[in-house]
Amino acid sequence: MPTTKFVLIGSGLAGGLLAAYLGRRGYDVDLYERRADPREGNMVGGRSINLALSTRGIQALEQIGIADKVLKHAIPMRGRMIHPARAGDRIIFAPYDIDPNKHINSIGRAALNTTVIEAAQRYPNVRVHFNHKCIGVDIDSATAHLFNTSTNQPLSASADSIIGVDGAFSAVRQSMQLKIDNFQYDESYLAHGYKELTIPPGPNGSWQMEKNALHIWPRKSFMMIALPNPDGSFTCTLFWEFEGPRSFATTKTDDDIRRFFEEEFPDAVPLMPNLLDDFRNNPTGSLVTIRCAPWFYKDGVALVGDAAHAVVPFYGQGMNAAFEDCVVLDECLEKFPHDRHRAFAEYFERRKVNADALADLALENFIEMRDKTASRAFRAKKKLDHFLEAALPGIYLPLYTMVTFTRIPYAEAARRAQLQDRIIMYSGLVTLIALIVLLIFIVVR
Repeated sequence: MPTTKFVLIGSGLAGGLLAAYLGRRGYDVDLYERRADPREGNMVGGRSINLALSTRGIQALEQIGIADKVLKHAIPMRGRMIHPARAGDRIIFAPYDIDPNKHINSIGRAALNTTVIEAAQRYPNVRVHFNHKCIGVDIDSATAHLFNTSTNQPLSASADSIIGVDGAFSAVRQSMQLKIDNFQYDESYLAHGYKELTIPPGPNGSWQMEKNALHIWPRKSFMMIALPNPDGSFTCTLFWEFEGPRSFATTKTDDDIRRFFEEEFPDAVPLMPNLLDDFRNNPTGSLVTIRCAPWFYKDGVALVGDAAHAVVPFYGQGMNAAFEDCVVLDECLEKFPHDRHRAFAEYFERRKVNADALADLALENFIEMRDKTASRAFRAKKKLDHFLEAALPGIYLPLYTMVTFTRIPYAEAARRAQLQDRIIMYSGLVTLIALIVLLIFIVVR
């Protein structure tokens, strides 16, 4: 029987991983990427937020045997290091979980992308083509129309199925939108953008801040974060309004930039000698949430990762969710090896509700990170979460733990967290009422 052929568009993180999964199953795979080979040092700086690899992503990497290799390039982050607005105030460490062995992992995009591409190329039935831009897809014939930017030549690639793994502004998805009646599509942007900045290494490659933490400067309507890198540097990301009295739009001169950072991030400024150059030269990126349906067309086209469900980065789950897509799609192809239409349909059914739940969680976590992490009430709630998790093992799990350290589906995690919060609230009310009744009884006597 002839081998099923897949054409994948996009060799980013999820594209490379999916190619490895399909190659492992013996499918014939051609992977096309518009950019140059990242192993040649062609990663674009200033645009990629550092990645936080956690349980869902690690388990996806484990299945093709590269998790240990990836984690060699990672730095464990065991909690948030919360930096105050006033110089001299105490920095507060808030662990992610009661178990110190549970942590997220800071990893650079280039190292991870290289590893997944090399994992895919272990299989002789997988071929990777760089410098090939997808112009569009004929979804009825499963044919991708491409342009080789190295030779300036157009070409076409036909397959049994095409899978779009080409990011939030997917050419594959756009072709589906043009062809499929009543294709549902929603694209929403935050009023905030982001800009990447750098804290360089200290003497002899040392870290100038605690390396095993995600650093956060919460400032109500905006924030800055910093993630550690193996070379001793930190990748900082400022999330700030595009427009407004204090915003990217109004902060243009060197004096304006310096004044803003000295007022809001006083302990970071001495660590950022290239602040002005980074701020001026690095682009300001947008933060978009994309929801669409369906994610497939018959047995000929499917979408994976950001092409299907781009989310804002504030839960650190975008990459992990995309990797989990690869796992679920692989499971569905195994379940229906001779019926890709049913495999794609089940994949969509299993993932769509969870992708939508994650999109909501990520938006909510932006508010939590920028506004609530500095408050005593928020930290008290986190301590209560950890107390109940220890007191009720396997019964009570904080939302962050379920999302980050388990593979409980996102939608189920959100529902369970809401139920737990209601139980705590009602239990507190019952306890308070009982105390009031007891006091009244004592006074009356």
